[in-house]
Amino acid sequence: MTADHEPLALLASALDQVGEVLAGVGDEQQDLPTPCRSWTVAQLGDHLIHDLHQFTLAAAGGAPDWSKPAPPVTGDRSVAFRKAAADLLDAWRKAGALTGTITLPGMGEVPARFPVDQQTAEFAMHAWDLARATGQSTDLDPEVGQSSLDWVRRTLQPHFRAEVIDGGAFGPEVPIAEDAPLYDRLAAFAGRHPGQV
Repeated sequence: MTADHEPLALLASALDQVGEVLAGVGDEQQDLPTPCRSWTVAQLGDHLIHDLHQFTLAAAGGAPDWSKPAPPVTGDRSVAFRKAAADLLDAWRKAGALTGTITLPGMGEVPARFPVDQQTAEFAMHAWDLARATGQSTDLDPEVGQSSLDWVRRTLQPHFRAEVIDGGAFGPEVPIAEDAPLYDRLAAFAGRHPGQV
C-alpha cells in the first residue's frame, strides 16, 4: 500500500464498519436514542447517508449545501449506506493523489488528505454511536480508531466544541481513564459520555 492510498484504505475500513453496524440494527431499535446529540438511531442513519452524498459531491469538486437537513431514508439503511459509501470512495479515487496541500475556508492550508481523514474520524465516531445505542460491540477496527483519535487530538480546537444541547457536534471533552477501550476514548474526546446513551 502506498502512502497516497493509505488514507483511502482507512476510510474504506471506517465505512465498512458503519455498514456492518447498520446491518445489525433491528427494526425495533430505530427510535432508540444515541449518544450523538438528540438523534435517534434512524435519524443518525439518515444523517450518515446524507453526509456520504455531500462528501461525494465535494470530492468531485462540487459545493455541498450543508444547510439542508438529511432526508429520511426509505428501505434498508445499511444497503443505502453501502451504495453511497462505494460512490464516495470512487469519487476520491478519481480525484487523484492525496499529496501536497489544499486551502479550506476558515482553516487555511492543510494537507490534501485532510478531508479524507476528517471523514474517517466522523464515520469511526458514528459507528461507536450506533453500536453503543443498539447494544452492539464497540470493539471496532483498532487501526481506524487509533488514526481517528490521533486526528481529532491534532485538529479538534476548543472553538469547534459546543454543548450538545446548543447544537454542537462535539461537546466538551469528557474525562476517561487512559487505559479505557480505544473507541470509548475517542468518544470521550469528542464529548460523549461512554457510560451513557
